[in-house]
Amino acid sequence: MAEFLYRVGRWCARRAKTVIGIWALILAAAAAAFVLFGGTLASTLSIPGTPTEEVTDHLAEALPAASGGSGRIVVSTEDGSAFTEAQQTAISAVIADANEVDGVEAVTDPFATEADRAEQQAAVDEGLLQIETGRTQIEEGRTGIADARDELATAQAGLDAAYTQAEGDPAATAALDEQQAQLDAGVQELDAQEAELEAGAAELEAQAAALDQGARLLALAADIHMVSEDGSTAIVAVTFTDPALDVTPEIKTAVTDVFEDSPVDGVEVDYSNDMLDTVPQIAGVSEVIGLVVAAIVLVVMLGTLIGAGLPLLTALVGVGIGALATMSLSGVLEMVSVTPILGLMLGLAVGIDYSLFIVNRHRRQLKEGYDVDESIALATGTSGNAVVFAGATVLIALAALNITGIPFLGLMGSVGAFCVACAVLVAVTLTPAMLRFVGPRILSKRERRTRDAQESHAAPAAPKPMRTGRAVVRVLVGVGALIAVAVPALDMRLNLPDGSQEPHDTTQYQAYNTIDEKFGAGLNGSLLVVADLTGTPSEADTLAAQVAVAEAVAAEDDVVAVAPIGTSEDGTTMAFQVVPEDGPTSESTQELVHVLRDLSVDGVGELGVAGSASGNIDVSEILADALPIYLAVVVGLSLLILILVFRSIIVPVLATLGFILSYFAALGGVVAIYQWGWAASVFGVETPGPILSFLPTILVGILFGLAMDYMLFIGSGIREAYAHGVPARAAVVSGVRAGRSVVTAAAIIMIAVFGGFVFSHSAMIRPIGFGLAFGVLVDAFLVRMLIIPALMHLVGDKAWWLPKWLDRILPDVDVEGAALERRHPHHEEAVPDEAEPAEKA
Repeated sequence: MAEFLYRVGRWCARRAKTVIGIWALILAAAAAAFVLFGGTLASTLSIPGTPTEEVTDHLAEALPAASGGSGRIVVSTEDGSAFTEAQQTAISAVIADANEVDGVEAVTDPFATEADRAEQQAAVDEGLLQIETGRTQIEEGRTGIADARDELATAQAGLDAAYTQAEGDPAATAALDEQQAQLDAGVQELDAQEAELEAGAAELEAQAAALDQGARLLALAADIHMVSEDGSTAIVAVTFTDPALDVTPEIKTAVTDVFEDSPVDGVEVDYSNDMLDTVPQIAGVSEVIGLVVAAIVLVVMLGTLIGAGLPLLTALVGVGIGALATMSLSGVLEMVSVTPILGLMLGLAVGIDYSLFIVNRHRRQLKEGYDVDESIALATGTSGNAVVFAGATVLIALAALNITGIPFLGLMGSVGAFCVACAVLVAVTLTPAMLRFVGPRILSKRERRTRDAQESHAAPAAPKPMRTGRAVVRVLVGVGALIAVAVPALDMRLNLPDGSQEPHDTTQYQAYNTIDEKFGAGLNGSLLVVADLTGTPSEADTLAAQVAVAEAVAAEDDVVAVAPIGTSEDGTTMAFQVVPEDGPTSESTQELVHVLRDLSVDGVGELGVAGSASGNIDVSEILADALPIYLAVVVGLSLLILILVFRSIIVPVLATLGFILSYFAALGGVVAIYQWGWAASVFGVETPGPILSFLPTILVGILFGLAMDYMLFIGSGIREAYAHGVPARAAVVSGVRAGRSVVTAAAIIMIAVFGGFVFSHSAMIRPIGFGLAFGVLVDAFLVRMLIIPALMHLVGDKAWWLPKWLDRILPDVDVEGAALERRHPHHEEAVPDEAEPAEKA
């Protein structure tokens, strides 16, 4: 590989303009593909096969009206007073216009809803009063019939006595027969009246039962309001025709435009997260500051503006190609908005570092007297070889995210891997071309004068090993600090961000906070509960089952209110809105979802739970379950790669344990700031909450790759010194000295680039940026340059022990290209230039 890259570097240097032109065309093609084929980015995360998605699919078939996506628009008066009649009328008119938007199932008028609720309650109260009146009348009728029967019985007794007296008197008997016929007719009439009365009583009781069930359902939903108690705030519920993931940003924008184009005097309008598809900014002020810090580090390290600009330029080319090509696929792939941002973040950071490694090696060789072309080729073959190997570790770790079986996470890994691959290709091809184009100007004027004067420098003195006591202290202090920082990770809670974690100046936060204050936290995290009945239930059976389910759900802890949403045409599927006590990301709501799914109601099958809060909980739990498997794969991969590179057992074990420490320390830092709220004001965390559910998994892949980069550049220097006969403990000092400057610069650049995203406007991006920046900080400076060297000093020669049988079968990867340097020593005559790069191109 080193020899091949040597030839690639030499070819690119000789044909500099051609190579630069090719990359310019590739960048233009990626931009054109994005313009022509780029689609929209999703703002919600989903995983096929989750309980939430299964319930949503079931509803789409049985009760389509309840399966569509939803959003909320919060309207409130500017001065906090109750809405005037004119304001209510104007808002209702805007809502009527929003109802005409294509793709919208319904936009609910909150004032009409509250009026309907009041009418329903009044009708129920009136019905109950009428039922009591009817019952009284029926009792009076029964009493009257009983009295009439008593009178008829008395008459019958008198008639019977008369029959006895008139025995043998035909004329008297005939008269009595007429009276008996009249009496019998009266009895029959009373029987008919009684039958009619009892039928009426039965009908009245049936009506009473239905009315009672309706009253119970109204009572259970009494705490769900669309207009606040003080009359100053109202919630406009928007229901879309398609499921949430299929609702396009254009439809949502069309709805919000109706409200924006028809403002109501004295009324403010805010929109929930579900109503906005916001794509995070990729070039905000903080991101630019991160690049400026990286540029300053490059200037300090390389000493020239040209030298500092070259890694930045090549990194921007690589990340531009990677990000634009990725986003061009958004038209055919369901891509979360954070996906290309993650690729951009990672591609930019590694792109700068990888180009820096080659540029730094080239500068060092030029100062040692190498010819420009030969130095470019050799730097590409040596440091470029290490770059390819380091990039491959990052690429493999990211691509391995696909083994989690989670589509959006696998796509994130694939996009990140593609951006890293672009960064590597640009580093080993465009960087040599740019170095040839720049020529000796990559050195400062003073460095060029020194090189031309061929000043000799005394060989550095042989390093002295660190003291053993100092090594022990370094290990104890370093490991202790990492463990202390990692402790908060034990309390980590995972979920997806809700409106409360948005910046406080955004409309999403204002909508969330207003609902929280005026209606209660639970209304921000309403759950959709679905119940199924077997057979062919009657209307009465369905209503009875509705009440039974609603009362069983309402009886659970942390449930504020339950309201029926609808019933399928055949009466077998019922949907309910359930308002929990706390918000969508609270522990109580998460527990409630599982309690409701396990709830048993007589005559009803298992309850299903859906909604955005439930969906986020399902996604977070599946991600948490996938994390240990992925972490085990990455740790195993780490051991194999490091055994191959360092031809040792102890060093890979120490390096991998160091990675685990830095990983959990990074998680601990994220939890302390973004969940606990420590130093929240410093990092712009306005509302602490659960940690982004996929952050721990994505952090494993990226931090592992970067940790291996630093281990390669520190550890290979130690191994090289040891292989050249330097005692093991002295080799540790020698290797650290050789690699610490470039690793320090690379780490600071990574921290600056990732840190630039810490103050992003996106609630998803901020903790990712911090986690990566902090992870690089502790891994590079605490683990790789403090703890690992100290441990290797304590282990001594045993650090490089390798079983003979394993030594025989392992290939010699020669990451640093030592064999290449022996084949191309710098004192040999450099390959002559036959023409300038422009002519060769």
